[in-house]
Amino acid sequence: MAVDIKSLNHAQLVDLISKAQVRQTELRKEKVVKLREKVHALIKAEGYVFEDIFGQGRVKTRRSTGTVAPKYRNPANPEQTWSGRGKRPHWFNDALKAGKREKDLAI
Repeated sequence: MAVDIKSLNHAQLVDLISKAQVRQTELRKEKVVKLREKVHALIKAEGYVFEDIFGQGRVKTRRSTGTVAPKYRNPANPEQTWSGRGKRPHWFNDALKAGKREKDLAI
């Protein structure tokens, strides 16, 4: 199927290009599916499973920082502490507004 692109106007060319790009993407996906099937068949024929050859893939692990010792204590209520990480607690902000300094609240 030959298309005479010289006879097409701008809108027709844009439409043709977009359709061609969509088709190109479809063909690429089809090729990838076929290749994936071939690889899986070859692995199975050899008596393995995909994970034996390629592993589990990227396994995202979250690094645990653990608990952090408290760094500040509320003088009005000694049970309330703050590690200095994250959002400041209300009692800490209130103490700062009352004129205390951070080192006054430090443990």
